[in-house]
Amino acid sequence: MSASSTQQAIRNHSSTDRKRIVLITGSSSGFGLLTAITLAQQGWQVIATMRDLSRRTELDQQAQQAGVQNHIHCLRLDVTQPESIAEAIHVVRQQYGRLDVLINNAGYAVGGFIEHVPMEVWRAQLESNVFGLIAVTREVLPMMREQRSGQIINMSSVSGIAAFPGYAPYATSKFAIEGFSESLRHEMASFGIAVVLVEPGAYRTAIWNKGLEDIQTGAQNQSSPYERQLNKILDYSRHSAQHAPHPQQVADLIARIVQTKRPRLRYSVGKGSGLLIWARRLLPAWLLEYIIQRVLR
Repeated sequence: MSASSTQQAIRNHSSTDRKRIVLITGSSSGFGLLTAITLAQQGWQVIATMRDLSRRTELDQQAQQAGVQNHIHCLRLDVTQPESIAEAIHVVRQQYGRLDVLINNAGYAVGGFIEHVPMEVWRAQLESNVFGLIAVTREVLPMMREQRSGQIINMSSVSGIAAFPGYAPYATSKFAIEGFSESLRHEMASFGIAVVLVEPGAYRTAIWNKGLEDIQTGAQNQSSPYERQLNKILDYSRHSAQHAPHPQQVADLIARIVQTKRPRLRYSVGKGSGLLIWARRLLPAWLLEYIIQRVLR
């Protein structure tokens, strides 16, 4: 579609439909699903995307219970497949003519000690969490630039602020998202596009349940030097997951951010996340390392 035809589509839709448009990746569960429902309840037109549309059942059920099924449009989008991304954004252009908010939520967690995690697993983690996020963002930027407005919310993590042993692949991906988002925010400022990082702590979502189940243990090596430390980290992670708050807190935060005209770059949320950010900024590195080691004993 040419720039002129896109601008015309934007004008046409603006005059006939004032409903704001948001696209969310990874909407089949967790933060993505809850955010889709929450924004639909606020009157947004939600484009809820997921890699496999057969996994939309829970979203459909909750949308029906909330009476917002007409505000949610499910669309297939696999962040690791360029053709899938291009096709989904083309549908958005054709059907809605604009996009007000992009929420990059898709991703998963890989855990394990660095020596145990195979290189193909490292690459898959970064392909989904980092390169997929970048690819989706690049695809929507032309439309938002033409509008000279928009908001991009990238889901980071407390693991993008401070890295813990046993979760290096996941932390690596989230640190990368932090740097990408900082650069993008500078580049988009003159076009009226805000870039935001949401940094949740531990919450009761499937991402950590699956992350703990699939953690790379190096079981093939019975004499692993990391076994004792890994067991301690797993015990701590399971305990944290059991006592974590409900993820609706994150969806409610995002709902407030999208209503903010000048959002700040970072929003931390969840038990201990604010304290960790404060400690990261103010404490000497050796003292923070000591505290983390004590917590994981």
